[in-house]
Amino acid sequence: MSFLANIIQQSPAPIPLTDALSNPGRLPASLEIALVLTLLALAPAIFVSVTCFTRIVIVLSFVRRAIAIQELPPNPVMIGLSLFLTLFVMAPTANQIYDKAFTPYSEGKMSLPDAGKEGGAILKNFLLHHTRDADLALFVEISKSARPEKREDLDLRIVVPAFLISEIKTAFTMGFLIFLPFILIDLVVSAILLSMGMFMLPPTMISTPLKVLLFVLVDGWNLVIRSLVESVQA
Repeated sequence: MSFLANIIQQSPAPIPLTDALSNPGRLPASLEIALVLTLLALAPAIFVSVTCFTRIVIVLSFVRRAIAIQELPPNPVMIGLSLFLTLFVMAPTANQIYDKAFTPYSEGKMSLPDAGKEGGAILKNFLLHHTRDADLALFVEISKSARPEKREDLDLRIVVPAFLISEIKTAFTMGFLIFLPFILIDLVVSAILLSMGMFMLPPTMISTPLKVLLFVLVDGWNLVIRSLVESVQA
């Protein structure tokens, strides 16, 4: 969150249209306002598409389903936790964009296109680090683009959807591993109930408290959050 505070506190006032020619590195005030409003309108889609939010929220949803408590924690809590974990993980990348792209632009040392290229390159490095080659090859093939010599030469229009697919696959892989111990509890409880002839008793009535107890005893939330953060920072 520090980079957002720095942007608000240190960003100079937008220059008026009459001063645009004297400071070609900055946009006129009207254009800057229009650009900011456009970014605010697209902010939710951008946030979901170019951050680890997708991975985090899917894995946390898998945890809730594995324990078989569909409404706990509530959806607002899950979304809020995913949001702040995303901000925590993305802070280093955002700080780099602020220092190397926004600050030079706000000081008039860099034009808007150059600042956009610099910030886009930093963001692309993060996306490529977490994107599988197979997903990149898929979108290169679909777009019928020439295969580049290096991954860094790919356009963001190819990198972003490939990154999303990779994030979804990674999240499902982690979710499957989370499901395994809880499935084992279901199987054991079902086998015990069948052996005792208790056919009318739903196995979930016995297995759900055992799942919650196991999750609490092993400090499950700590383990899940640690695994999520380390998987993104690796």
